[in-house]
Amino acid sequence: MREVGTQTHALGMLDSALKIRRPALAGGRKIRRPALAGGRKIRRPALAGGRPFHLLLLSLAVSSLGDWLYNVALLALVFGRTGSPTWVALTTAARVLPIVVLGPLAGVLADRRDRRSLIFASDITRAVVMIALALVAATGLPIVLAPLLAAAATAAGSVQPPCVAASTARLVPDAELQRANALRAGIGQAAVVGGPAFGAALLAVSSPAAAIALNAISFLASAAAISAIPAGPVFSPAPRDAATRLTLVAEIRAGAHALRGASCAIRLVAADVLCSAVYGLCTVTLVLVSRSVGTGSGGYGLLLGAVGVGGVLGAICAGRLGAPSQWRPMLAIGLSLVAVALALLGVIHTVVLALAMAVLIGGGSVIGEVLSETALPRMLDESVLARAYGLMLPISLAGIVAGSLIAGPLLSLLGLQGALAAAGLSVLVGGALLLRRPLKVIPAPAALASPSL
Repeated sequence: MREVGTQTHALGMLDSALKIRRPALAGGRKIRRPALAGGRKIRRPALAGGRPFHLLLLSLAVSSLGDWLYNVALLALVFGRTGSPTWVALTTAARVLPIVVLGPLAGVLADRRDRRSLIFASDITRAVVMIALALVAATGLPIVLAPLLAAAATAAGSVQPPCVAASTARLVPDAELQRANALRAGIGQAAVVGGPAFGAALLAVSSPAAAIALNAISFLASAAAISAIPAGPVFSPAPRDAATRLTLVAEIRAGAHALRGASCAIRLVAADVLCSAVYGLCTVTLVLVSRSVGTGSGGYGLLLGAVGVGGVLGAICAGRLGAPSQWRPMLAIGLSLVAVALALLGVIHTVVLALAMAVLIGGGSVIGEVLSETALPRMLDESVLARAYGLMLPISLAGIVAGSLIAGPLLSLLGLQGALAAAGLSVLVGGALLLRRPLKVIPAPAALASPSL
């Protein structure tokens, strides 16, 4: 699981008129900000990385926003044609399962082929699939094609996450890596909030076919941003001797072995999975919370949106604390916020407090994602980084599925208050077990130098 705001904005003639000064970017170009009347200068931190990374973020932002917009249109199309919740569930499963199954294979592919070319091919393929799906929606072709095409789009996109993760580690200096991953996480959370809202607004004045076609355009725009990045060794896989090339299964095992050897990263990934399970639980329990606070089923979208807003705010906070020595207390605070907010959701009865708790859940949950994605490139040799990420993402998605499946039995046994209290207690216990020892970031023993553009 996973957006724009990444380009530096030129102030043009206003800069020259006011003699504005901005801080230096990573690429060496100096940008200066204006001084206050008292002589104190306003300093705004530059975005992590340089222009190539900003274009990568722009590509990620556009495609992610379109993806969440299209998800609303897809489910509206299927339910409108069939009137069946079962068909909606099958379509949702078709969108998720391919990345769970193909994630490890996509990681191997990202460690074998040029990552820029893979992202570009993924965007173009998904644009073609979206055009086909828009035709299904517009012409009344058999609805069974909708979940099949949705699965094809997810399969084509499965290579993007490991490619982006591995490329980020090369495009951004190590000192800026956490801020860079926080930007990526913030983009994903912003898409969760903005995409469905935009999709719902578009469906109010248009049709599912138009919304799906707009997603096709978003993938073409993403591909254009990727093509604007100069090709070079920064996107090439780490060089390997012909004698060391392994079979597909052996390469997946090598990625799993490398991931198991990074104990700190494993614990951070486990924290991310724990928070993913919380999100899965919330997709079910927030329906009941919205009713308990008097908003009805319409409040469900507001509460899920508040979780996304919290994720954006949490990503911003996580990006400002970069030292590994701060990771343990930062994660402890994040998990504690999630646990307390979960427990309180079951006992509060006002919309404002429910929204506040949802924001805290989103903000605390995203910290594990940012830290785990920062730890992996610091602790693993880059030759196995994409494979390790290809394993990590499906595990995180499995956490969402597990949380949603656990919600039903918990609610049946304990009721809403008891289920949320038990979930909060589980987060506290899990966090205590994961953080009982310091988080030591030990670099890979044979890390290769990252090539530059």
